[in-house]
Amino acid sequence: MIGKSPRSVAGQVFVLQVALVVVLVVCAVFALVLQSERDTSTEARRRSIAVAETFAHSPGVVEALRSPHPSAVLQPLTEAGRKSAGVDFIVVMDKKGIRYTHPIPSKIGKRFVGRIAPSLAGHVYTESVHGPLGHEVQATVPIRDDRGKVTALVSAGLKVKNVTNAVDRQLPIILGAGAAALVVSTGGTALVGRRLRRQTHSLAPDEMSRMYEHHDTVLHSVREGVLIVQDNGRLLLANDEARRLLELPVEAEGHTVRELTCLDADMVELLSSGREATDEVHFAGGRLLAVNQRPTHPEGGPRGTVVTLRDSTELQAVSGRAEVTRERLELLYDAGLGIGTSLDVVRTADELAQLAVPRFADFVTVDVADAVLHGEEPGPTATDMRRVAVSGIRDDHPLYERGRLIDFLPSTPQALGYDAGRTQLVTDLSAASGWQAQDPERARQIVDFGIHSLISAPVQARGVVLGMVNFWRSKREAFDEEELSLAEELVARAAVSIDNARRYAREHALAVTLQRSLLPRALPEQSALDVGYRYLPAQSGVSGDWFDVIPLPGGRVALAVGDVVGHGLHAAATMGRLRTAVHNFSTLDLPPDELLSHLDDLVGRIDQDEACADTSGEIVGATCLYAIYDPVARRCVMARAGHLTPALVYPDGSATFPPDVPAGPPLGLGGMPFRTAELDVPEGSQLVLYTDGLIEDRRRDLDVGMELLRRALEGHPQREPEESCQAVLDELLPERPGDDVALLIARTRALPPENVADWDVPGDPAAVSGMRGAVSAKLAEWGLAELGFGMELVLSELITNAIRYASEPIHVRLIRDRTLICEVADGSSTSPHLRYAATTDEGGRGLFLVSQMTERWGTRYTPQGKVIWAEVALPKGGELPGVPGFEIPDIPLE
Repeated sequence: MIGKSPRSVAGQVFVLQVALVVVLVVCAVFALVLQSERDTSTEARRRSIAVAETFAHSPGVVEALRSPHPSAVLQPLTEAGRKSAGVDFIVVMDKKGIRYTHPIPSKIGKRFVGRIAPSLAGHVYTESVHGPLGHEVQATVPIRDDRGKVTALVSAGLKVKNVTNAVDRQLPIILGAGAAALVVSTGGTALVGRRLRRQTHSLAPDEMSRMYEHHDTVLHSVREGVLIVQDNGRLLLANDEARRLLELPVEAEGHTVRELTCLDADMVELLSSGREATDEVHFAGGRLLAVNQRPTHPEGGPRGTVVTLRDSTELQAVSGRAEVTRERLELLYDAGLGIGTSLDVVRTADELAQLAVPRFADFVTVDVADAVLHGEEPGPTATDMRRVAVSGIRDDHPLYERGRLIDFLPSTPQALGYDAGRTQLVTDLSAASGWQAQDPERARQIVDFGIHSLISAPVQARGVVLGMVNFWRSKREAFDEEELSLAEELVARAAVSIDNARRYAREHALAVTLQRSLLPRALPEQSALDVGYRYLPAQSGVSGDWFDVIPLPGGRVALAVGDVVGHGLHAAATMGRLRTAVHNFSTLDLPPDELLSHLDDLVGRIDQDEACADTSGEIVGATCLYAIYDPVARRCVMARAGHLTPALVYPDGSATFPPDVPAGPPLGLGGMPFRTAELDVPEGSQLVLYTDGLIEDRRRDLDVGMELLRRALEGHPQREPEESCQAVLDELLPERPGDDVALLIARTRALPPENVADWDVPGDPAAVSGMRGAVSAKLAEWGLAELGFGMELVLSELITNAIRYASEPIHVRLIRDRTLICEVADGSSTSPHLRYAATTDEGGRGLFLVSQMTERWGTRYTPQGKVIWAEVALPKGGELPGVPGFEIPDIPLE
């Protein structure tokens, strides 16, 4: 045909192509025959169903069935219908299958050949049977009367051989098309064969085989891995070395590299990128591989890359040692930064334990001499050791719990290390009898838990051993000698901090206690009250009376007066704790009754702690009065816990003790709730809070002292609070009082109505825009237009959050005080929380923006829901409205 050699590859390919075309044509003809047979059967069923259903619904059929001789009436009708419809038979039968009609009259009265049960159930049923006429396809349809009841059946069908077969018409066309395709394919194959002969240089098959064998031998014998990857990432070839290095499965060729789960992510990225790479180092299959990759796309060939791999595992050991060294240096660096952040023994020990897990050990316990916790010198042996820190990868470990007092036996690693001042290593705890002697049952539990090795390092500073740090391992390999130095270095960094904390505790315990008991040297600045105060210590010196003035959000001010029973350092220290607690609780903006409940719990815990630590069983007794004054509403809310009723001096000079302030039990008794009273306080009134040392005296009754206080206060409405304080002390106290006295007199101010703006906001996001405009207008009216942009942002965020996440009613209040205060109230009790939003988050930045645009912000709860407030500093140098002569201090703004 083209003069090719019978031995050439081109000739063999040519013959193969011709044979393939012939096979395809034959397969097409065979498929057509099968398809035609299927279509023939389908056509027979379709026509049978159509004819049977048409006859079953024909008029007069039901009446004919009811006649005395149904066959006489129906036989002519079925024959006429059969001939016109082109079917071979139409048979009408009763419900028992006895024929009324049939193309062969002798078959009338005989039983119908086929299934009739589905049709009696009301269904159309088709089947293929061998009946009187031969191989038939028939459909059986029910005949229903006027009420829809099946009264008879009709079956129509035809012989399969009588259906027009499409093969007879289409087979010549298919054969002709196949012949034409064979000619075209033969010509195309000849052209391909000619080109293939040129490309193979007319090599004979045996020559091609030898060349492939040489190529295959070289490819799979070299000690370098070779990969060929298409530009779409599909792996075309991988030699034996590449399979070994990358641990490729046998069927890897033909899959894309991203489908090969055995490859590391970095290797997948490199093989998929197609970029050029020279001696790049990658981890794969536990080996360190040097990878070279070059793109290759010969003329007319597919695009792709050729990759070579060299095993550099010997470098991995060096790299691993370098990585271990780097991790140890990093651990020591973090220890230098993270251990010893406070002068507290327990916290320093906990920082060490948290840092070492799991980077160095699976569990870490820290035991210090109990004397160290009290600032004293440790003992000479490892007895009275207090476990102060426990950290581990799991919480269900059997190690001694935190807080336990332990006496280590002399045979234990802890006692040996404590006595000698040297680190002890136990590589196999299950075989260490000296360690197990401490607590055999617990030792068995520890070994069963999986903990297998231990390093016990002494906490040593300035030549004194303060305790022991125990490093335990369970999941990782056992400790070895090389890791002793790291453990010692870690403990050494913590030892100095622990010793500093011990010395600090010893040298400053009295000073810290005394400092906490000190009363405020100056009252905070606020504009709701003019405050005067006096504190007179008793003859015994330091005692437990105290008072406080605490500014609250929204221009409100909290007043607190308390009394701790007793005198001396203990009473002063307790007073300092209570005063600090009031400050902390007030930052939560709690109502007075809730704040006193928290104080009550605190005093109860103090009693329990001291009862456990001190056998004397001294119980703390304390009273407290807590009040909150709101200059906008001109109301004062207060509650008292065993404290005396406050006095109230009205602007007309009259003085009284409000009877509506309910008395509560003293702090620490527990079990009884506290109640709150609300008082309307006109502007210019004076609230007088005091301790019992002011009115109680051995020489007079309590009622007499309260009456003397009332007389000293009334009749002087214009007197300044400081003058009132001095006048009261002069009137009631002797020259040398036997008890300490705290007196606090606060004259109320009211914020002018023009300095407050209120709006009700509908629960519609569209209302935010209107609120921004209203706020801007009000700020311009107040001369604070320069704060408009920031306040608009803050209010927009707070109102939007209320509309989206809270419930109505939503109310906005703007207060011009020492700062510009905005409040958004809603009916929900859910408090928002500030968080740091990720770069991919769509939300979560609103409250962060509020915190950056304002000086302070927060949430307080009300019986109706909550109030979210924010404060913005006023421009410096401005006069505070409503307070003549008061100038806002020139404080640098952030």
